[in-house]
Parts: sequence; C-alpha cells; structure tokens
Amino acid sequence: MPTYAYACKNCGHRFDAVQSFSEPSLTECPECGGPLRKEYGSVGVTFNGSGFYRTDSRTTSGASETSSTESKSEAKASEGVS
Repeated sequence: MPTYAYACKNCGHRFDAVQSFSEPSLTECPECGGPLRKEYGSVGVTFNGSGFYRTDSRTTSGASETSSTESKSEAKASEGVS
C-alpha cells in the first residue's frame, strides 16, 4: 500500500498516512480539525527488465553482431594494456 503525505492548511501539521488506492483521501487534520491537502514529492522510479531501453527493440542480427564484435575487440585491447 502506498504512503501519502498530508499537510494541514490551518496549523501546518504534516504527517504520512498509509492508504490503499481505493480509500478516499483524508480531509480533516487530526490535530486541529482543519482542512488537509495532499503533498506530492519526487518519486523514485526504476525501470528494470526488457523493453525499457532503446536497444531492446532492435531485432536485426547486424546490430547484435556489431555489439559482440566491439566487445571482443575491447576485451583484447584491455588484455594487452597493463
């Protein structure tokens, strides 16, 4: 369940509430009974897995051959350098 941040418009009291998506938003401050507003902050989102990167949609065999050839040549070059 997501955690939502609320702030009172009257007294400035701030708190977090764990609520499900189907629950209605809180409207009354537990401290003074004043109206609440939901606060929105930055959300950390990480996209993992296939389909999220530009290179995931490439299906041509030439692109995969080129990348494997480049990685082999880079590996040989790094072995020779000490």
